[in-house]
Amino acid sequence: MLRYGLTHPAILAALAAAGHGSRVLISDGHYPHTTGANPAAERVYLNLSPDRLLVTEVLDALVDAIPIEAAAVMTPPPDRDDTSETSDTSETSDTSDLSAPEIFAEFRAALPGLTLDGLDRFAFYDAARGPDTALVVATGDRRTYANLLLTIGVRSEDR
Repeated sequence: MLRYGLTHPAILAALAAAGHGSRVLISDGHYPHTTGANPAAERVYLNLSPDRLLVTEVLDALVDAIPIEAAAVMTPPPDRDDTSETSDTSETSDTSDLSAPEIFAEFRAALPGLTLDGLDRFAFYDAARGPDTALVVATGDRRTYANLLLTIGVRSEDR
């Protein structure tokens, strides 16, 4: 019997086939799921309707089920006005000092102790297209820049 809340069969199978260093993309409803991710990755479409499911809901289920060692987000371009402060969107910026989309604070809260690595849109697509991306979970989240690329870590002895 499972000891965590994640019960989706296709997601569980993809995670079981993945391993340390594999990546999981949780994407918003705006993401180009067909062209913006590894073609060999398992795709699970949870975008039932607008804002169902949310990226953060999927993240909560994954945090409970797998160890996560790294996380990357797609940062808005510098000329976007949807951030609360000025942002630097360099290719590998740490978003902890950025005032970026509000969703980033929710990601940080769900992933305590991890730094969110910021990638511009095209660098994020390139990373998600990489051969290590094993799973793509499409959500109906309408929040802009609600895309998260997780790297699976090593299981600790207590779980």
